[in-house]
Amino acid sequence: MSPKKYLALAVLSTLACGLSAHVYADDDDAHDVRQAHAKHVLLISVDGLHQSDLDWYVGNHPGSTLARLVHQGVSYRNARTPFPSDSFPGMVGQVTGGNPKTTGIYYDDAYSRSLLPAGTTAANCHTTKPGAEVFYAEVIAKDLNRLDSGQGIPGLYADLSKISQLTGHAQDLIDPAFLPVSPITCAPVYPHQYLKVNTVFEVARKHGLHTAWSDKHAAYEILNGPSGQGIDDLFAPEINSSVTDPSRPGGPGPDWTKDNTDTQRYDSFKVLAVLNWLKGHDHAGNGTPGVPAILGMNFQAVSTAQKLNKSAYYPDPSNTANKVKGGLGGYTNNGTVPGPVLQSALTFVDNKLGELVKATDPSNTVVIVSAKHGQSPNSRADLTIVNDGDMIDALNCAWEKYAATCKDATKPHLVAHAMDDDGILLWLNDRSPAALRFAKQFLLGYSGTGVGSDAAGNATAKPFTQAGASRFVIGEEVADFFGVKPSDDRFPDVVGIAQQGTVWAGSKLSKIAEHGGFRPENRHVPIVVWGAGIGSDVVDEHVDTNQIAPTILSVLGLKPHELQAVQIEGTKRLPHLH
Repeated sequence: MSPKKYLALAVLSTLACGLSAHVYADDDDAHDVRQAHAKHVLLISVDGLHQSDLDWYVGNHPGSTLARLVHQGVSYRNARTPFPSDSFPGMVGQVTGGNPKTTGIYYDDAYSRSLLPAGTTAANCHTTKPGAEVFYAEVIAKDLNRLDSGQGIPGLYADLSKISQLTGHAQDLIDPAFLPVSPITCAPVYPHQYLKVNTVFEVARKHGLHTAWSDKHAAYEILNGPSGQGIDDLFAPEINSSVTDPSRPGGPGPDWTKDNTDTQRYDSFKVLAVLNWLKGHDHAGNGTPGVPAILGMNFQAVSTAQKLNKSAYYPDPSNTANKVKGGLGGYTNNGTVPGPVLQSALTFVDNKLGELVKATDPSNTVVIVSAKHGQSPNSRADLTIVNDGDMIDALNCAWEKYAATCKDATKPHLVAHAMDDDGILLWLNDRSPAALRFAKQFLLGYSGTGVGSDAAGNATAKPFTQAGASRFVIGEEVADFFGVKPSDDRFPDVVGIAQQGTVWAGSKLSKIAEHGGFRPENRHVPIVVWGAGIGSDVVDEHVDTNQIAPTILSVLGLKPHELQAVQIEGTKRLPHLH
């Protein structure tokens, strides 16, 4: 074996150690079904929440709801999300038990080498070259500027509480014109059709149980699973819509992520839906379908508080009359203490979680709190923003020997699709060894000046080398890294692992952290399980957030092995639940 080949394999092995395919954390048989602990499981994702955030909050707020759940339940202190640490693979993992190699979900904005671009029609379906962006986020809404995604709820912006009238069938809010197209059926591919394996919601429905979920985009109908029928009531107000009426002469305003007080208000819409479910109603508070067997939501407030450079905040989230402007987002004390905006967000989540826990029946309900992803960096001193658009243009132009059209977005280039938040994922049009080597060597040699932040939130010049990455994996090494065959049509051709603090964005200090990457800050999140039949314990051994899926079925008395990803990967239930 050549020294270069040996070194590449060694690097790959080191990376893969942190990318577990499954965890044999319990000696139970996935085929077994134990007596049900509960009739209901309430699953909560506090997006962005690190284990260190939970430790800090519980230590400083011993009377909080989070402290109660940690001390009375089982706290898993060494849990990891899938990689990439994006919302889509993170949430999909929690409800399928699978990693991207099994689910096929690498990001909410990814690429398929087999699908056809959005807009392909039956007339040209069989002659169009395969290869398409697969973007399952706000962009596929019928109207991404409206909180109701274009449903057209009358008087919504005069009374935002009317968002409760949003349909529980989120697929109806998606414009199929924005979806990739199947080369076989010539029909648009909805998010649930792109998922390769079933979900806990589908298993529950198969057994006649009621299900409900709330999330940030209509695209989260992916959680329905391949049947498209897993979730009875999916409440998905659009987080990237305009906070103000977009039909006014001034047009759309900022979305719900640009100010943390708006994010808290947005999350409150979803909390109300979950409270209605816990009362046995639908998300609007109507009817009596009964309390769902599986229900839950994600919180966005912590995530935006970590990412925003500056934001208004509530010193006491229960007193919204007192709003302070211009608070620093993220952390202080070299990333060890949440700043004022993040402290507000954590308290908001804790308060709302308290309302939800109070509404449950602890004799028949299990509550699971975790996170789809973490966020990186925690310390402003580490932040280096690299302009990703300039980086991709430079790579394409170098490959094309600086042709006049090398930045023409209407023409194909070396990079077919790029996704880079705090990790680099590239899909290439030319996948030859020469092109792969060129891309890697170019990026390793790409340097410049990015954007950092001082302690007061002011932009500073920050030099970077190697495109802000510590290493790159290419070609078949990427397939090995993810555990897929080289013939797989979805995995990226180039993966860049960020240097500490690198965020790929624009040229401004618009955000101070991101997720999607491989670093511990991206992936080290908590799992806390509390409720019926659950004792008190602290577990330090390594677990994966994917283990939440078989655990949900287990506590409901259903067989984890009914999950296809559990069969494929051998994903075990979380250990030490008693």
